[in-house]
Amino acid sequence: MSEQKYRSENEKYREQYSDKNFWDKLKSFAKIAGYELVEKALVLYYCFQDENTPQKAKLIILGALGYFISPIDIIPDFLPLIGFTDDLGMLIWAMGTIATNIREKHRIQAQDKARAWFN
Repeated sequence: MSEQKYRSENEKYREQYSDKNFWDKLKSFAKIAGYELVEKALVLYYCFQDENTPQKAKLIILGALGYFISPIDIIPDFLPLIGFTDDLGMLIWAMGTIATNIREKHRIQAQDKARAWFN
């Protein structure tokens, strides 16, 4: 997707986000989605939870996690092998966009949680 398309999709999906829906989606699809996607989603989640993360960055995170949560996106999640590629793309785009706001503690929290699921 182009930068403009990512921004447009991100803004559209912000209202999809809730903590409950995020954890429900992770619990249901973690093994299917794979470690890389789960870890990136968790990095964004922990960055969002950090009171020191600026509001602008939090809006981008909301859109990316809302996109991940939504069952209706560019590539439906139920499609084997490719269903989460668009979600991963959105998470990578969001992480790149807010990279200066992601702290080492967010990455460590995400790695610890992801390892617990995958070990």
